[in-house]
Amino acid sequence: MKKTLLVALGLAFASAGALAAPEDALNKAACMACHTKDKKLVGPSFKDIATKYKGQDVNAKLFDKVRKGGSGSFGPIPMSPNPPEKISDADLKEVIAWILKQG
Repeated sequence: MKKTLLVALGLAFASAGALAAPEDALNKAACMACHTKDKKLVGPSFKDIATKYKGQDVNAKLFDKVRKGGSGSFGPIPMSPNPPEKISDADLKEVIAWILKQG
């Protein structure tokens, strides 16, 4: 019984850590200076991004958009480029997958 409880607790903590990783990467890369989870700030909310692209295979498109920056998808305010020095490829892929689940 104790072993089962310890395994369950371990999995719960591991899952909690996995969920925090995208948010940690977003904070470290300063994405949260312009974006929030559910409200427009300077840029669109992650929820708005997820809603706009729901059901579409846009991971590569969003990866490219974050790397190169741009404007026009959500209004005239441009998003600056975000190079690998700011957010690694692995973290960016994880963040994009997380954002697309927010809708």
